[in-house]
Amino acid sequence: MITTCSLLPQHTRPLPFPHLHSSASVSASSSSTPTVTDSGLLFRRKLLYLQSLNVDPDKAFTKNPNVRSASIETLKSVENCIGSMGVERAAFGRIFEMFPQILTCDPYLDLYPVFDFLLNEVDIPFPDIRKSVLRCPRLLICGVDDQLRPTLWFLRKLGFVGAHRITCQTTVLLVSSIENTLVPKLEYMNSLGFSYSEVARMVVRSPALLTISIENNYRPKVEYFLHEMKGDVEEIRRFPQYFSFSLEGKIKPRHKLLVEHGLSMSLAKMLKFSDGEFNVQLIEMRLRSVEEPRLPS
Repeated sequence: MITTCSLLPQHTRPLPFPHLHSSASVSASSSSTPTVTDSGLLFRRKLLYLQSLNVDPDKAFTKNPNVRSASIETLKSVENCIGSMGVERAAFGRIFEMFPQILTCDPYLDLYPVFDFLLNEVDIPFPDIRKSVLRCPRLLICGVDDQLRPTLWFLRKLGFVGAHRITCQTTVLLVSSIENTLVPKLEYMNSLGFSYSEVARMVVRSPALLTISIENNYRPKVEYFLHEMKGDVEEIRRFPQYFSFSLEGKIKPRHKLLVEHGLSMSLAKMLKFSDGEFNVQLIEMRLRSVEEPRLPS
């Protein structure tokens, strides 16, 4: 732990001239006031330090009042801890702005246990710890015993093992609540007619399904697929990535183009193509439909 030493004031030798004793008393009293001046300088240094991290001091003080009284050494110990995991200083502003409570945490009680868990239990390679933190800074404010480890066990039981084990790409799942986030999503997919094993295979194959909102994503896309596209849930089983595409930005516009021209595509083809590739496919399908000989009436 980093500690600091304060300078003790030197004893003032009595002045030999009585008429200067009053000045000496002023000087002596002023020697006790540098704490006010020093605290102002230290606070100014703290402001400059926070700004050097691209942290807005006002926002930091508002969201985490403890920052105001914390020493610079405390703040630097947090920076040194996170930096030791390979996170660049340029990234600290975003991390601390999202979670200013990290600024005043105890690295040995709060941060190093998280890094130890990621390295030794999740088995994330050291170079990928940085990627995990940058993708999901919330990891740094989660407790190992009450959040990260139970969720890891749950995900492994679900099938996130072997080739599908948790990596720096999917450590974001570790911050999810089992009861309030993961289970409701699994139950919703189960309600669509998929068995538990089918749901497990779908989410292991497409982990982003566990990060999607039921009300804002799943439900409107399912309703559009079943009622407007007249689709079969079997197609979603084959292509669960359907839920990762924008309903307004991609699904609806492409489906409407196909309907306008009397054409159809599988979900995978309709959505996986880039805009340019989709347009090419659309033109080719239209040409084929024109070239095909019409059956006599």
